[in-house]
Amino acid sequence: MNILAIDSSGLSASVAVLSDEVIRAEFSVCNRLTHSETLMPMIDAVLSSSGIALDEMDAIAVAEGPGSFTGLRIGAATAKGLAEAVCKPVIGIPTVDGLAQNMAYYDGIIVPLMDARRNETYTGMYTFEGDKLKVIREQCAVPLDDILEDINHRDTATVFLGDGIGVFKEQIEEKCAVPHLYAPASLCLQRASSVAVLAEQYFRKGKMTDAAGFAPVYLRVSQAERQGARAVTEEEKHAMAAGHVPAG
Repeated sequence: MNILAIDSSGLSASVAVLSDEVIRAEFSVCNRLTHSETLMPMIDAVLSSSGIALDEMDAIAVAEGPGSFTGLRIGAATAKGLAEAVCKPVIGIPTVDGLAQNMAYYDGIIVPLMDARRNETYTGMYTFEGDKLKVIREQCAVPLDDILEDINHRDTATVFLGDGIGVFKEQIEEKCAVPHLYAPASLCLQRASSVAVLAEQYFRKGKMTDAAGFAPVYLRVSQAERQGARAVTEEEKHAMAAGHVPAG
């Protein structure tokens, strides 16, 4: 089985090729270049390095979200375009699940933390049963205190990873009451190889869709949509103050 995997959901962009349960090539970049600049050259590089052509892939896997709205859209558009070009299915992998997969075989609770801004984090809780990732708490967008309260309640050793560590570490040290540690730099950010491993499991279970049916998972509305909603609200307030009922 051959899978091309893409993750552009966060600060890093990562692409990998998995073939017959082996990662044949992986390319990750975290240098603040836009994913639109880096993704296609990286895909060309891993296909060339792996010696496996795009039309030999059984599926195109992509981190489906949550994450950066722009990054998710770029990843989704790329995956959909490639899949449609070679008539292959798309496998969407929850971003936070993919991050948790980095810590395979860790004997404790795995808590990815992505910076979702406004003192919120995209997070979840996981553990491993053998070589299989088990979801304890599905990915969600919550205040940091919410997930820390859950961690403390479970009273189990925990590992944190993700770009949220740099944002929330001081609060974690202050409020996390269980033994905990932080993933090393090599495992801390999104990796397409982890997306590929989960995608292979999804493929065997038939969990996939065609290119037209795939869409990113945002978990919450974008800043532009929030600002638009606020603008409408202000317009309505002014209209009501003037004695008018806004249309629609």
